[in-house]
Amino acid sequence: MSYGAHILHADLDAFYASVEQRDDPRLRGRPVIVGGGVVLAASYEAKARGVRSAMGGQQARRLCPDAIVVPPRMSAYTQASRLWGVGPVTAAKLRERRIRTVADVARLGEAALVSLLGAGAGRHLHALAHNRDPRAVQVGRRRGSMGAQHALGRTPHAPEELDAILASLVDRVTRRMRAAGRSGRTVVLRLRFGDYTRVTRSHTVRKATADTTGLLAAARTLLRAALPEIERRGVTLLGVSVGNLDDNPVQPELPFQADTGADLDAAVDAVRDRFGSTALTRAVLLGRAPGVEMPLLPD
Repeated sequence: MSYGAHILHADLDAFYASVEQRDDPRLRGRPVIVGGGVVLAASYEAKARGVRSAMGGQQARRLCPDAIVVPPRMSAYTQASRLWGVGPVTAAKLRERRIRTVADVARLGEAALVSLLGAGAGRHLHALAHNRDPRAVQVGRRRGSMGAQHALGRTPHAPEELDAILASLVDRVTRRMRAAGRSGRTVVLRLRFGDYTRVTRSHTVRKATADTTGLLAAARTLLRAALPEIERRGVTLLGVSVGNLDDNPVQPELPFQADTGADLDAAVDAVRDRFGSTALTRAVLLGRAPGVEMPLLPD
């Protein structure tokens, strides 16, 4: 069996800090910095104070003196129970044998793990502990959805502010769809509440489209329906995605009429492609921070 594979490392600026907040409820809502002498990741609360990845630890401390600094986890010392595929029964068997970390698993031979856990689970954990994944890397498949999201602070947010952010997100997503020649039917609204629980709401439009106006109208309908719950629970993240993507050209409906929305989208795209994404913006977004845009994989 060949173990060669292409591995993509995605650098997510707040990912490791978010994991720490997920695992330790005491860190939620507080500025968290992961790293020692250099910041590896910063929570959204720390980033709001100006802390960024690759920043020196002392500089980060001056910007955010009340930040909680968490040392980066070492993969060898990660709990074995966190490995993919380890459920309660397998975790209990490992604890009985005092196999607690990934390093403990790696020190065991494959035969010993098979004897303890069975053929499937034993071979699976042995491979994971040695950084081997026999699954074939699939290429050539296009993504099934496109989306964007915006992290928010824990302070209350007016409906008008959320609507402006939503419009910005839909603009970003539909521009990507048109550039990739994709159209979609299902609009998904993603929310993370003040207690860090997440929900999604979706709506499927009548025909596949990449027009900003129609998809934004569907997203606004979903947001309006969620406003009472947002008011009760608060919101810390707003996201939108479009699924059921189609590669086929959108068929115009009879009778043929000029599509002013599509013409406007094409004109705006052309200006932004030539002069930059900030060359044109919605009036409601003037003076608002655009939020952090993460690097994107090819569509």
